[in-house]
Amino acid sequence: MSKGLTITMVFLAESANYGESLGNVTTLKKMTRGNGDQYTYISRQAIRYNIIEQLGEPLAALSAEGSGSKQVIQFDKNAMIDQYPEIDFFGYMKTAKGDNALTRSAKVRLSNAISLETFKGDTDFLTNMGLAKRLRESGDTKAQNSIAQSEIHRSFYRYTITMDLDQIGVDTNADIKLDDNERSRRVQKLLETIQYLYRDIRGRREDLQPLFLIGGLYDRMNPLFENIVTISKNRIDVEKINDALSEKVKEATVVGVVKGAFENTAEIQAELNSQKIPDVFDILRKKVADYYEGN
Repeated sequence: MSKGLTITMVFLAESANYGESLGNVTTLKKMTRGNGDQYTYISRQAIRYNIIEQLGEPLAALSAEGSGSKQVIQFDKNAMIDQYPEIDFFGYMKTAKGDNALTRSAKVRLSNAISLETFKGDTDFLTNMGLAKRLRESGDTKAQNSIAQSEIHRSFYRYTITMDLDQIGVDTNADIKLDDNERSRRVQKLLETIQYLYRDIRGRREDLQPLFLIGGLYDRMNPLFENIVTISKNRIDVEKINDALSEKVKEATVVGVVKGAFENTAEIQAELNSQKIPDVFDILRKKVADYYEGN
């Protein structure tokens, strides 16, 4: 029977994905709910970029098709999943003039990382006063200070990753199927990358390691926990999680939490039988290894 692996994670980060600038104000990527509350987010494309950057595997070869404003940068037609885990995990589309596009859908799906606390409009005032002063002191009396503002938001963020374990290492377009040892290695390495994920932005290194996670291997490729993990007043809503899960799902589910990261750590440990984050990743990697060994 086919298996899907899904994990929903919560991490703490600050101002980790910017959008367009309005004048001299740099704005965070945000979305607005029906009640008017705004939430910042880190796009799935940004998370994917950081995963590929830190995965430690060869980057897929690229090519440019077309010319001028119609030029499209895409994965090279000779780039295959047996060489590049990047396109094994996240799929590809290859086009050629006069031919139909050759596509392979993503076997690893990511959600946006959406803040679990509302954005209040905080901004950081920025200036190059130090550099301008040095320039004036060196004789350029016309050097002026530049002023800018940047939106800032520190919050818990939640995102979900879902993998189709049966389709990892399989590409029917090129008649490729990797051996189970390699498929297992790739998924386990991806889990390790997620465990220690970080993001470099504007001179900062933001730690995206999960403080809370819930997931497991299931008979369906569904992001089961994406909409049920919420936080209020620094507390994970344990009752909501318990109410949403069937007994069958609970039996296959593992939960991890960093002690002291939330006000109700003791409740999480008691009600959800949580363990240390590294132990949960070890369990998930073992489940993946066992699945491919018995496949």
